Amino acid sequence: MRIGQIKPAKGATRDRKRRGLGPASGLGGTAGRGHKGQRARSGGKVARWFEGGQMPIQRRLPKVGFRNPSRVEFQVVNVAALSRFAKGEAVTRESLLKKRLIDRSDLPVKVLGMGEIEAALAVTVDAVSGSARTKIEAAGGTITLPTPRVYRPRHEKKERKESKG
Repeated sequence: MRIGQIKPAKGATRDRKRRGLGPASGLGGTAGRGHKGQRARSGGKVARWFEGGQMPIQRRLPKVGFRNPSRVEFQVVNVAALSRFAKGEAVTRESLLKKRLIDRSDLPVKVLGMGEIEAALAVTVDAVSGSARTKIEAAGGTITLPTPRVYRPRHEKKERKESKG
């Protein structure tokens, strides 16, 4: 016996429906699509949100808010989570990533003040809440924040040339 001689068990397979191929198929003529109408046509699908011409829900409801393109999304770490670090250890974005306290290295990190801390840590992050700052400094730790960016105007103002008279 060869692999080409193996056949499926009796009753395991079923003939495919030969739609629209004459009356003997049982699906001749309309091929199971009914008579005329949009759904009988090729490509005759209605969009999921279409409500039969009624004003759709997304147009009946008011517009709300907007997406701020310059919004900064912080990764949050609470003071209680910093207890995983030993006394005097440096807390940076890389060390937080290694201890799996944050997920991504490309987003800024903010420390919030939930929980308590005993160890004095050197914390270098992008932002710190007021309560977190007091708790870290009360434990004898230090906080280093990045220097704020200085934005210059997009177009420097040029000096006006005096007209030749």
